[in-house]
Amino acid sequence: MKKRIAVLISGSGSNLQAVIDAIDEGKINAEIVLVISNKADAYGITRAQSAGIQTVLLQHTHYASRIDFDLAMLEHLERQRVDLVVLAGFMRILSAEFVRHFSGRMLNIHPSLLPKYKGLHTHQRAIEAGDAKHGCSVHFVTAELDGGPVALQALVPITATDTEQQLQHKVHLREHIAYPKVIAWFCDDRLRCTDNNLYLNDELLPANGFQLTFDAPY
Repeated sequence: MKKRIAVLISGSGSNLQAVIDAIDEGKINAEIVLVISNKADAYGITRAQSAGIQTVLLQHTHYASRIDFDLAMLEHLERQRVDLVVLAGFMRILSAEFVRHFSGRMLNIHPSLLPKYKGLHTHQRAIEAGDAKHGCSVHFVTAELDGGPVALQALVPITATDTEQQLQHKVHLREHIAYPKVIAWFCDDRLRCTDNNLYLNDELLPANGFQLTFDAPY
C-alpha cells in the first residue's frame, strides 16, 4: 500500500519538486496528499498545484502562539491520515508536542554534514573553516534543532575557488538525490527509527548514516 506523505514548505520547493518527480518516475511508493506552506508567496505552492496536490496556506503570523499554529497543522495532517511528514525548506521551529506526535515519522534535510554547522549559513561556515568536504544530511526530526538521527549524508568536495553560491548549488544537486532516496527507504519499510537508532534493512546505521560519496552519481 502506498504511504501518504505531507510536505511542509516555506519557499521555492525545489526538494518538493524532486520528491514529486521521484514519485512520478516510480522511485517512491507513495503519494503526496498535502502540501502546507506558512508563506503565501512560496513558489512551492505553485509546484504542488501544478502536480494536482492539495495545498493549505497557514500563515504563522495569524496564530497567537507556536503551539496554536502547530495544532492547526496537526489537524490538517491528521485529517489526511499522513504516514510521513517531510520538511522541505520549512523555516519554522516546531513545538516539542508536534515533534513527539510524529516521532519516527518526520524527516528533514539540512545543508551540512551534521553534527557540523547546525542552523543557518552552513555553506559559508564550511568555506571559512577550510573544510575539504561539505554536503547535506537527511535526518529524523527530534526536539533538538537539526539534532535527530541521520539516515544519509551526501558529500561534495570544496574547492579553493568555491564561493558560497557555488557550494550551495553543488549541495542542492545532492539534496535532490538524497532526500527522495531516504523517503523511498521509509515508504518501502526498509528504514525505521527505534529509540533514536536508525535501521536500514534491519541493520543498524552508523551515527552519520549511509554515505553518498563524491563519486556517487548526481
